[in-house]
Amino acid sequence: MAGILFFVLSAQAPLTGVAGTLPIPLGLGNGGGVPAVYLAVGVMIGLFSVGFIAMSRHVTDAGAFYAYVSRGLGKPLGVGASQAAVLCYSATQAGMYGLYGVVVQGLFQKYASIDLPWWVWTVGTICLVQALGSLNIEFGARLLAVLVVAETSLLVAFAIHEVLSGGGPQGLDLAGSFSPSAFFSGAPGVALTFAIACVIGFESTAIYAAEAKDPARTVPRATYLSVAVISIFFAFVSWMFVSYYGPDNVQDVARNALESGSATSVVFDAVTATLGSWATGAMQILLATSLIAGVLAFHNGINRYFHSLGSTGVLPAWLSRTNRQGAPYTASLVQTLVTLAMVVPFAIAGADPVITLLTWGGGVGVLALMLLYLLTSLSIVVFFRRTRFDTRRWNTLIAPMLSMALLLGATVLALNNFTTLISASGTTAVVLELTVVAVFTGGVVLGYARNRGAGTDPADPAPRDPTHDVTASA
Repeated sequence: MAGILFFVLSAQAPLTGVAGTLPIPLGLGNGGGVPAVYLAVGVMIGLFSVGFIAMSRHVTDAGAFYAYVSRGLGKPLGVGASQAAVLCYSATQAGMYGLYGVVVQGLFQKYASIDLPWWVWTVGTICLVQALGSLNIEFGARLLAVLVVAETSLLVAFAIHEVLSGGGPQGLDLAGSFSPSAFFSGAPGVALTFAIACVIGFESTAIYAAEAKDPARTVPRATYLSVAVISIFFAFVSWMFVSYYGPDNVQDVARNALESGSATSVVFDAVTATLGSWATGAMQILLATSLIAGVLAFHNGINRYFHSLGSTGVLPAWLSRTNRQGAPYTASLVQTLVTLAMVVPFAIAGADPVITLLTWGGGVGVLALMLLYLLTSLSIVVFFRRTRFDTRRWNTLIAPMLSMALLLGATVLALNNFTTLISASGTTAVVLELTVVAVFTGGVVLGYARNRGAGTDPADPAPRDPTHDVTASA
């Protein structure tokens, strides 16, 4: 179980989630109440995991929401979910590229006296990732392990120091971060959006079921533990940054940093003041490596999604072509073109890559993700009511329904605060929101068309007896 847990936690890029995105919910969200949001999201995703784990025994493609939704709600809705998933991962990756460009721009300015626009570094890295993806090259597991341990250690060291020192100007103020009034102050929907983004990928625990000695016990435990560790880690570390500045002051500090284009200074300044000047350079380098590992992982994941959809006939078959290295090169090229189409307009417009590209990409990505969670929860209920493979009411009905209720509430909060999140007009917010609806609806229409043209879908077999089901990777 420890091995599975590490693989999931290593994919969360903790320094990106803290230094890269924490200033946004602190400045634009509910300020000092951000730590409570991470705990609330942990509960919500934990409930979702109950039904997800129960259904993972009956789905052969554990990594794809397409398979989960198709099994319970039918192929057309499953195809819609697949397109929403592609949008989710692509938009999130594009947002990460915006932050990456700013971080690398700062590194070269500081250490090489090279001053180039952020988009130069971003576009160059997109081309590099395309080359690595086409050659089927990924960061080695050992290198990732070293980087993750290093970045996590810096954040934990800061947090422990803050606890031992008794906190900042207002001390360790529990009420300032965890009371209901703190949670609902400002724009909690903004904080919810980025807290949900921090747990993207937890569901990959099911991928390792075939490699586990006792998957029936190991996978559920690893899934619940990963959700708990992620949510508690972000809640604790964010609380310590709130404590450092004070619940009454942290929102102004973060907002000023965002407006000045130095969002990461909220975290970097606090850690540097606590651990020493050496920490600034170390965190900047680790943040850059964390981001490039993240975008490469998204690139390879989306490639395989395109490849799988091409293989099953949902998308054109040429997307399933592979080269001598075994990489889905046509899917890789399409994914790169999609990324450029998302990033280049922001560069041409001279938009701020953090305030616009990161927040817009993250916002759209999380809205699509919440739609996927809602569809999957509903599919779980329908699937088990129809097949009766699993009659445990908590696992197959109550927990999925509770997760749906919480997800709907979180979605309403996110939509109510969406204009604040993207720092743009209501018209822009509506356009971005409707993009998620349009992509999903287009996928549903495509699914109906494929169903009518192909008859029975060989990729969507009838539910099987649970004793014969195996879980495989996407």
